[in-house]
Amino acid sequence: MTTAFMSRRPARSRPPRGAPAPMAIAMVIVLGSIMTVIDMTIVNVALGRLSQDFHAPVATIQWVATGYTLALASVIPATAWAVGRFGAKRAYLASIGMFTLGSALAGLAWDTGSLIGFRALQGLGGGMITPLAMTIVIRAADPEHRGRMMSVLGIPVLIGPLAGPILGGWLVDSASWRWIFFINLPIGLLVLLLAGRIFPADVPEPGHRLDVPGLLMLSPGLAMAIYGLAAGGEHGDFGTAKVLVPTLAGAALVAGFVVRGLTARHPLIDLRLFRRRAFATAAGSLVFFTCAYFGSMLLLPLYYQVVRGQSATASGLLGIPQVLATGITMQIAGRLIDRVSPRRLVPAGITLASAGFLVFTAQVHAGTPYWHLVLPLAVTGVGVGMTIMPAMTAATRNVPNAEVPGASTALNITQQVSAALGTALISVVLAGAMRDRLPGTTEGGIGAVRALPAPARDAIAPRLAGAFQHTYVWAVVLMALAVLPALFLPGRHAKGRES
Repeated sequence: MTTAFMSRRPARSRPPRGAPAPMAIAMVIVLGSIMTVIDMTIVNVALGRLSQDFHAPVATIQWVATGYTLALASVIPATAWAVGRFGAKRAYLASIGMFTLGSALAGLAWDTGSLIGFRALQGLGGGMITPLAMTIVIRAADPEHRGRMMSVLGIPVLIGPLAGPILGGWLVDSASWRWIFFINLPIGLLVLLLAGRIFPADVPEPGHRLDVPGLLMLSPGLAMAIYGLAAGGEHGDFGTAKVLVPTLAGAALVAGFVVRGLTARHPLIDLRLFRRRAFATAAGSLVFFTCAYFGSMLLLPLYYQVVRGQSATASGLLGIPQVLATGITMQIAGRLIDRVSPRRLVPAGITLASAGFLVFTAQVHAGTPYWHLVLPLAVTGVGVGMTIMPAMTAATRNVPNAEVPGASTALNITQQVSAALGTALISVVLAGAMRDRLPGTTEGGIGAVRALPAPARDAIAPRLAGAFQHTYVWAVVLMALAVLPALFLPGRHAKGRES
């Protein structure tokens, strides 16, 4: 998931004489972005091992991913303010430094709470890295070469989802889960050194004020609401104070954020954008689709490792066809959307992804041949590539230039929050399904199942597979619901109006 953030550029349109080559700047940016993109995908293959080592149920350990995503989303809207207040170079160095520090601390975590907290610190650093990177590249490149430079920034999006699960699996199997975080240290330090030497200095240009009240309401509100709902689902009781207090407090903060977003002069996110039909329908599709797709990414490595007995490395390798299908299709769909109506392309992508996902779900058993699983997931990958970027393009196509940064930020926040919600929802459904099918056996969660002797694990594998299949059904339904708002996307020739 990326954001098309562009902050104010200084009056000059090209670098001064003697400035570093734009391609050198871009290569440093790519190195830093690959690190952060890989980190978003590398953790999923390690969740089973984390659950086992920390004796934590999946509904708890999923906060290693959810906490990171929520922290990431919370700082993105502050990027423009940070550029104006400190300058793009210093803000970028600070973000890389915080991300690297968070990685070091996460690798040293001693329990689930400390790991979740340090992952949140990682997210606070990682949230600004992509938008700051785009700002620096745009400022460094000549206008006539800007397209080529922006295409270079797409490299991490292709490499990260492919390399992350494989690298993570190998590190977990060969060394320790701690190395999925320690691997960031040499890369982060190298990026800090190169960026400090190569990136041109810039002068801060203070602009609008940061919406501190909005910032303090959005992320904490979402975190508390999701925590409350997850706790209620995990224990099967939504009436306790432990569930009601954080849920209601989080809902109140989110409601306050919405009111401020609709009434403040300079809100953190301009929610008035959702009054535009194209923007609202595209965002609605992305909410359901992202919730289903990124939420279900939690399940696949666990299914392969816990039900099928595969190693973390093997589970990463089995995901390659789907990632390749998504990456290749995304490149094609990005060009098609300029010639094909979003109203046709996006619903077709959602339908294809849902169909592949449904066929895969029907095959989720304890002994299904792997090619029966990989092929429908590759079809799902094609549908994903036809959906996400075209929907974002359709949402911003007729937005005035002055509102594009706010629209891109709002879409990115929507995706990140939906991914966090999906991950929490899927983990709670899986925990409940395991509890119903294997009462008493799975009190320690996924980690307890992984620790069982092979004969005992094989004996419960069919029922365990049934729990995963039940959970996948929820993801399929959420993904299919995304087609409803997509049917109201604008047509191809809607320019300056919405049709």
